[in-house]
Amino acid sequence: MGNDSATTEQQVVSLIEKGGSVAENEVEKLYDALKPLPSPEILIGSWGGGGFDTGHPGYAGLAQARWAGKDFRSVDDVDPIMVLDEKDNRVWNEEWGHASLREMVFRGVTSTAMIYDIKPIFDHFRYVNEDTVMGAMDGPKLFGKELGTFYFYLTKRQHA
Repeated sequence: MGNDSATTEQQVVSLIEKGGSVAENEVEKLYDALKPLPSPEILIGSWGGGGFDTGHPGYAGLAQARWAGKDFRSVDDVDPIMVLDEKDNRVWNEEWGHASLREMVFRGVTSTAMIYDIKPIFDHFRYVNEDTVMGAMDGPKLFGKELGTFYFYLTKRQHA
């Protein structure tokens, strides 16, 4: 990332602020260095979302859908894809169904994962700070293994 003195968490925040395209291996390295979430309950609430533009088709697809984040009412009641409608209202995208949270092992680390009810997708989360988490969307049956992993971030919304 260029700034070796910055913590991994600071580098992720900097990458979010910078925007633009970034190499997948850079994002993957940062993700793998982050700590797991302390518990699934840390996600309860409304979160804004954004992606890292690594060239993965998930980035363009969510941008086209006007992805606005995720809403976690409880560990068993999640709206995984919130979008902005034509009037810029934040609404649930029914095509993606609902989801739930569980602790799962991903790349040797046990952390919180979101399991979609009707799509073959697992979102694996890592802790950046109390208002930011980073995610890795694991969906090889949806995207194909050759496309790699879609990386994204969530930021806690102060007003739901």
